[in-house]
Amino acid sequence: MSEVNRGVLLGGGAYLMWAFSTLYWPLIAAAAPLEILANRMVWSLLAVLLILLATRRRWGWLVEVVRSPRRLLPNAAAAALISVNWGLFIVAVNTGQTSQAALGYFINPLVSVMLGVLVFSERLRRAQWVAVALGGAAVVVLTYGYGAPPWLSLGMAFSFAAYGVIKKSSRLDGLQSLTVETLLMFLPALGYVLFLEGSGSGTLLGLSPLHTALLVGSGVVTTVPLLCFGAAARRIPLSMVGLLQFVVPVLQFLFAWLLFDEPLPLSRWIGFAIVWAALVVFATDMLRSARASRAVARETARTAADEDRRTAQEAAGAPSP
Repeated sequence: MSEVNRGVLLGGGAYLMWAFSTLYWPLIAAAAPLEILANRMVWSLLAVLLILLATRRRWGWLVEVVRSPRRLLPNAAAAALISVNWGLFIVAVNTGQTSQAALGYFINPLVSVMLGVLVFSERLRRAQWVAVALGGAAVVVLTYGYGAPPWLSLGMAFSFAAYGVIKKSSRLDGLQSLTVETLLMFLPALGYVLFLEGSGSGTLLGLSPLHTALLVGSGVVTTVPLLCFGAAARRIPLSMVGLLQFVVPVLQFLFAWLLFDEPLPLSRWIGFAIVWAALVVFATDMLRSARASRAVARETARTAADEDRRTAQEAAGAPSP
C-alpha cells in the first residue's frame, strides 16, 4: 500500500472516530467542561505511554526533544492549540450546541486550504477560491442568524487547522509528537484535577464507578484518533486532510438534528446549505484534480518506459521503431 493510500485510511479513520466521539462527551456531562478537559489531558498521557511501552524500545528521542527548545516549542504550540480545540468542542456538545461544533468542522477544511496557501505556498484553483468565498458568505449568514458571530465554530475551525499545520511541519512521527504534547499538558491538568478532588468539587471519584471509568476512558477516545490524524497529516497534502474531514460535520449535524433535537431555524439551514455548497464545489474540484494527476502520472510513466526501451534498443544496436 502506498503512503498516500495509507494516509487516506488513517485520516478517514481518525475523522470517523472524532464524529462518533460527539456521542461520548454527553455521557460525562455531570462534570464541568474544564474538568472533562483536564481529565482528557491526564488520561491521554497514560494512554500514550502504554502505547509507547508496547511498541517502542528506545526513549532517547524524548530526551533530545525536551532538551531542544527549537523542537519543543512547536510541540508546545500544538499542545496549546489542541487544548483550545478540545475545550471548545466539549463546551459546544455539552451545552446543546452540537450544530456549532458541526459548523466549526464544516468551516475547518476551508481554513486548512487557506493556511495551505499562506504557510506552504499551495496554489488554489478557481473552484477552490469559489469554495472559500462561499464559506465566508455562510459565516456571514450564520452570524446574522445567531445574532452574533459563531465564536465556538470559528474557534474550533482555526485552532484545529493551525494544529494541522504544525503537525505537518513536525519532524516527529505521530506517536512521538503526541507524547510530547500530552506530556506538556499533563502537569497543569493533573494539578487542576487534584485541586477539584481536594476541594470536593470534582467528579472523578465521588460520583459513580461508571462516571470514573468514562473519564479515564476519555484518554483512549482522545489519543487513538489523534495518533491516526498525526500519521495521516505527514503522508498526504493538507488540502486532502481537509477533504477527508467532511465526514465529521455531516455526522455531527445529523446528531444535532435527529438525536439532540437542537433548534435549527431557517437562517441556520440557509447558512449550512451555503457551506454544503462550498464543500460540494471543493470536493468535486479535488476529485477532478486527483483524476487528472493520476492521468498525468500514467502518461509520464508510459513516456519514460518508451524512452528506456528505445535507449536499450539503441545500446544493443537494434533499430528504433
